[in-house]
Amino acid sequence: MNTEDLIQKWLNDELTPAEKQTFEQGEDFELHQAIIDGAQQFKASNYSKPGTFEDLQSNHKSKTSKVKQIDWFKPLLRIASVIVITLGIYFTFFFNNITVIETLASQQTTIELPDHSEVVLNAGSEISFKKADWNDHRSLNLNGEAYFKVAKGKTFDVVTSQGVVTVVGTEFNVNQRKDYFEVQCFEGVVKVSSGAISKTLLAGDTYRLLNNNYSQDRIEDLTPQWLQSQSVFKAIPFKAVIAEMERQYDINIIVENVNTERLFTGGFKHSNITNALLAITKPMELSYKSNASNDVIIYGNKK
Repeated sequence: MNTEDLIQKWLNDELTPAEKQTFEQGEDFELHQAIIDGAQQFKASNYSKPGTFEDLQSNHKSKTSKVKQIDWFKPLLRIASVIVITLGIYFTFFFNNITVIETLASQQTTIELPDHSEVVLNAGSEISFKKADWNDHRSLNLNGEAYFKVAKGKTFDVVTSQGVVTVVGTEFNVNQRKDYFEVQCFEGVVKVSSGAISKTLLAGDTYRLLNNNYSQDRIEDLTPQWLQSQSVFKAIPFKAVIAEMERQYDINIIVENVNTERLFTGGFKHSNITNALLAITKPMELSYKSNASNDVIIYGNKK
């Protein structure tokens, strides 16, 4: 029996139980039922008797057409949603785009900022800044060590986890490591703020926070020593010296029977690892060796 005959018998309540079960399980049954239910909601004064199956069939085709139009429109809504979301992500990324430059162990790099200021990034360091609004916000974030030659004319901020350095057209070095924060001014004037401690540095001044203890010193150098491939330390815990050695030579150092809090004054060059290890161990009366994994072990005399 075809679909039209089933609908005719259903309207006349002439379906057998088996035919009724088959009809009600059909995919269009809910639509047919909705048409009948809707017709029953009409008031008597506005009621016009359909009378024929052709009227119902016409109504059915009209409903089916509307359903198809809605189903066709839904994919367009999905496509539009994807476009809106994609554009939102694009514009968010474009207008909030952050430039990040990172150096690996034993690596240095030079970056030119949008105002032509120059930054030399030491090994194991990272800077980040927004290029799009640089003219309005001359500021960058630093994690590690970098030397700055700032273009003259406007305020420039270097933000670290331990303090903020503010300058106007000057040359300075910022070293921010674990429990250690140092700013060296080589030219011009530098303002440094860290917590409750704020200082203004002139050329040759050094600002240092070591384990939250502030100290100020003087330097005679015209540029940082690490720009000449040499790391220099003055009364720095030995653990910081070891960390710098690992960054400059891309090695892993293990210590045995060594007081890493002991202060170290001296330095090492970045060109020869054997000489560098001797430079940091001999003054401390320590020894070193390499193990099977090519790690360097620095050890003291057992008592």
